[in-house]
Amino acid sequence: MTVLDEFRLNDKVAVVTGAGKGIGRGIALCLAEAGADVAVAARSRTDLDAVVAEIEALGRRAVAIPTDVTKTEDVDALAAGTVAELGSLDIWVSNAGGLPDAIPRYLTRTPEDRWDAQIDLNLKSVWAGAVAAARHMTQGGVIINISSGAARSAQAKNGPYGASKAAVNSLTATLSVELAPKIRVNAVAPGPIPTQNFIESTGLDPEKDDSFVSRLNIPVGRLGTDRDIGAAVVFMASPASSWISGQTLYVTGGS
Repeated sequence: MTVLDEFRLNDKVAVVTGAGKGIGRGIALCLAEAGADVAVAARSRTDLDAVVAEIEALGRRAVAIPTDVTKTEDVDALAAGTVAELGSLDIWVSNAGGLPDAIPRYLTRTPEDRWDAQIDLNLKSVWAGAVAAARHMTQGGVIINISSGAARSAQAKNGPYGASKAAVNSLTATLSVELAPKIRVNAVAPGPIPTQNFIESTGLDPEKDDSFVSRLNIPVGRLGTDRDIGAAVVFMASPASSWISGQTLYVTGGS
């Protein structure tokens, strides 16, 4: 076996939430390219069906399971449905998240219902996913939570989001202890990636503003892509990272 073989996910079964587009779609395709079969979950069946077709074109099995990750019963059904359709559950990626209404807010100006919506989407869903996945995983299972570069610094105009993602990092570390040695748990924290939610919530569109990268002060000189995050997830899911658990990997272009 060569070191490159350590990055393969042949015959593993993965779940990716929020997989209909953007980062989630990129993660799902990268996992499939590495050899995994993938259950893709999101609220929109139309988006999921397109991703399933892309995965099947890569020669891997795929299934679309519409899921609202803010509903625990949906998350439980996603885990059970994956096992029923694909035979096992080896990798769980909690990617679904963002700003529920694409509106960043100051902490002191956030209505309680908007705070609850943010926590449900970015934190409760991650907890529910880990609980559901752990019920079905055997020795060697992997849970990967998608955090954010916003988790490690003050977010003056986006406090609820930053707080929810910082909590994801804490949850990841604690789960890694609770579920060891059977299951490894890590997080991947993306930097600025121009997804639809990012553009809507920030008002910054790199296709219309060529100063975008310099204003964000990204040392490597470019924005991230969904494949940058997908590659990091493949590493964290693979045997190549078998001695890594409880960590948050920041994939932020050096920022």
